[in-house]
Amino acid sequence: MIEGEELHSLGLGEVEGRVYEALLKEQASCTAQLARLLELPVPRIEEALTSLSASGFTVPDPDGTPRPAAPAAAIRTLIHRRQAELHIRSAELERLMMSADRIAGRLTAGSHSASEGGIEIVTGPRQIGERAESLLASAEQEVVILDRPPYAKADADHPDRPPALDIEALLARGITVRAVIDREGLGFPGRMRSLTALAARGLRARVTSGVPTKLIGIDRRITLLPPTESADPTASALVVGDALLRNALLPLFETVWDRSIPLGSSGTGPTSDPVSGQQRELLGLLAAGLKDEAIARRLGVHVHTARRRITRLLEALNAETRFQAGAQAATRGWLA
Repeated sequence: MIEGEELHSLGLGEVEGRVYEALLKEQASCTAQLARLLELPVPRIEEALTSLSASGFTVPDPDGTPRPAAPAAAIRTLIHRRQAELHIRSAELERLMMSADRIAGRLTAGSHSASEGGIEIVTGPRQIGERAESLLASAEQEVVILDRPPYAKADADHPDRPPALDIEALLARGITVRAVIDREGLGFPGRMRSLTALAARGLRARVTSGVPTKLIGIDRRITLLPPTESADPTASALVVGDALLRNALLPLFETVWDRSIPLGSSGTGPTSDPVSGQQRELLGLLAAGLKDEAIARRLGVHVHTARRRITRLLEALNAETRFQAGAQAATRGWLA
């Protein structure tokens, strides 16, 4: 079951998806019927209907009864809205990176103590590892990570973590860990297996292309910028306690996090082809709102065969409802 990840990226939640699906299947129409069918309180149903109406997933009949809009049109409308939002966030991301560069230009040859609100320069792999370990040991609530190649040779057996970053230990202490991994890094042997195991222990991981920098943030109070070239023995890392620079780096992480795909979602593998041509056709029919009988006719199969294919497709996408499957397909560009 997808706990709102895909629907949230479209501005909707799990309850909204269930209500919309009930309307599509004509299982209920009025608020009271929906509340009984879904075993939810009337105020929550009303809230979901308001959200669906605002998002263009329902339109009112003359008597005010909500009527479901065509899924493909509604999803594409939200996709376009999301694209506009991402353009704005991309501009914000560029501004933040420029701000970080300007402030970093204040660095002088002398080091400053990050713990005193300044910027500390740490040089050498061993020193960087020890400083990272010390900072992570001080974490009390949350650690956020931007991770991308290249990785140091010393980490060839463990490319899922920067030097001295023991994610398992953090999770065991109850620390929330969020990480965005560059898609290029998923090609390392054993990488997906290692990350999947960590995700099962509580790691919240997402994947995207073009992660702009390596970054480790601790409790939103201090940030470590590991060197880009980890194998360089003279490379330096920055430990940032300066509020101005820190306030640029943390929004940078959140922006990259928002535009990334949850690890384990279809299509996050390094070479994966998430859906076949037959499945794409079926996804398109589901997104168009066709009933099982109409889908079976379009596919030229018995209705029971069509239902089996739909069930297998939902299982493959880790989606509980047809709407969730359509949302995944639309957000990933699988629909023409």
